[in-house]
Amino acid sequence: MPTAIVESVEEAVADVADGSTVFVSGFGLAGMPLALIDGLIGQGASDLTIVSNNAGNGDVGLAALLAARRVRKVICSFPRQADSYVFDGLYRAGLVELEVVPQGTLVERIRAAGAGIGAFFCPTGAGTALSEGKETRQIGGNSYVLELPIKGDVALLAAHQSDQIGNLVYRKTARNFGPVMATAAATVIAQVRELVPTGALDPEAVVTPSIYVDRVVCVEASGAVAKGGRR
Repeated sequence: MPTAIVESVEEAVADVADGSTVFVSGFGLAGMPLALIDGLIGQGASDLTIVSNNAGNGDVGLAALLAARRVRKVICSFPRQADSYVFDGLYRAGLVELEVVPQGTLVERIRAAGAGIGAFFCPTGAGTALSEGKETRQIGGNSYVLELPIKGDVALLAAHQSDQIGNLVYRKTARNFGPVMATAAATVIAQVRELVPTGALDPEAVVTPSIYVDRVVCVEASGAVAKGGRR
């Protein structure tokens, strides 16, 4: 199926189902798809498992989704920061589950899902609480932990530009988890700041090829949907 250029975030996230595992790009707020998350809050999907680098900042984005009580579980590397009070309060009250995964391991588990790798051994976390309940093995005199892939039902990404067939270009540090998440989710939805004609992007600058992208919606920096979004 070709990538669909849709007119609204509501249309982009309309079929996200209850109980979905949702990848959310971003390193803090850099590269976080705030407009798509707001659309998901309005759409109403619940009992979600969120896979992201952290567990929300302030009152926006993932924090707003958590505050709306739509999230059952968070899989992330940094659940606690100075402004992660929404997640902190819910977790302390027993209202959300948490799986902490070291950052490099998190990325590799997602990458493994996209590459069709069944599992891999990793030294990170060996001998700590993070290895409890997991298979461990001695390889070359060192301890390794068996890690399983993380597959997503949906990936919500933020990119800088897309052409009319869905090739994505990122800007600076906003190119973080998005490219690997795009390979490992059944449905990939991207918000972008600019839509350009097909052929206008430098092929060497394209990070996520259109073959991985299902839907694109163009939004302004404020989060408002840009005009002329549909091809």
